[in-house]
Amino acid sequence: MFKRDLDLEKRWSKLLDGLKETIGKKPNDLNGVLFLIGVQELGKGTRAFSKEQKQDLMHIAICKVLSYAGFYELDFVDQDGWPHWNLVKELPHFDLLAQEKLLKLHVLEYFEKEYEIEI
Repeated sequence: MFKRDLDLEKRWSKLLDGLKETIGKKPNDLNGVLFLIGVQELGKGTRAFSKEQKQDLMHIAICKVLSYAGFYELDFVDQDGWPHWNLVKELPHFDLLAQEKLLKLHVLEYFEKEYEIEI
């Protein structure tokens, strides 16, 4: 594993530990963190979501974090408060590991920018 990958994993662990302190439960994985971001971006608090809504929340989170790299931009928020995003730059074709790394980097950036947390 490269030093950069080790640094990413250290920062990722630090984020998960910080989320555990904040919400009382450590997210299991990247998907858990993306779900939390989606709920936060929706801005309606925690409640019961359908399976389809959970998928939509994950999509919101992915679009939000990848917007930092210029892949997505917010188009509009519908009458129910759900944000809708436009793809503005094609995503590179990555294998699953590279996709996960890209998302983790931008999730860390999300928490650093939105919550001014140094990770």
